[in-house]
Amino acid sequence: MPRPELLEQIYTIVDQIPAGRVTTYGRIAAMTDGATPRMVGSAMRHLPEGHQLPWHRVIAASLTLADHGGAERQHQKLRDEGVMFDSKGRVPAHLVWPD
Repeated sequence: MPRPELLEQIYTIVDQIPAGRVTTYGRIAAMTDGATPRMVGSAMRHLPEGHQLPWHRVIAASLTLADHGGAERQHQKLRDEGVMFDSKGRVPAHLVWPD
């Protein structure tokens, strides 16, 4: 798990991702003071109980969903926000936040 101050940075960034948009583990890591994409993934896997963070808007650098137990739920939540996927399961690049 990332240090508490990195966790706070990661969660603050994730909370800012607009509905209908996505960002990557790497982009979030680059906006922090030293987190790695792997640390961002760990933070997403260990979200506190009862959180309201839009975890489903964080995807892999390939613009696909990471292979994890919640991938089907993540896919549905993104589709519910109007995010479309191409035939290879990728999100269009124009939906990546920030611009």
